Amino acid sequence: MKKVRMYADGGSRGNPGPAAGAAVLFALSDSGEQGERIADAEKYIGINTNNQAEYTGIIIGLQKALDLGYEEVDVRLDSELAVKQINGIYRVKNPDIAKRFLEVHNLRTKFKKVTFSHVFREQNAAADALVNETLDAVRDKVGL
Repeated sequence: MKKVRMYADGGSRGNPGPAAGAAVLFALSDSGEQGERIADAEKYIGINTNNQAEYTGIIIGLQKALDLGYEEVDVRLDSELAVKQINGIYRVKNPDIAKRFLEVHNLRTKFKKVTFSHVFREQNAAADALVNETLDAVRDKVGL
């Protein structure tokens, strides 16, 4: 089975403010050992909240994993809120987040297995850096 580990993140400068989501995919051995970085996904989403950006990172990362033919995805996030919502521990109350939650759910059904785990920010540095690069590029281009 083709497995991948995905680190996803999102950020908003201002909350709400200019926002982006990103995901970084790493090869994953059958024994669970993380290998080389194999793909990135990033998306600027305009003026939005941090939570909307977090979900964007998850969505574009899952879509990238699907496009690359992975069957199992080990998702790591530093957003404890998103992890608890996706794992059914917390309810999603915000209607805009509920739409993105549904997108995650629908993408999740296209894989044999998807797990979501919380990690500390230091362990999510690659996705965080990609979010900031995306926001910096937009800022430099349009002056945000």
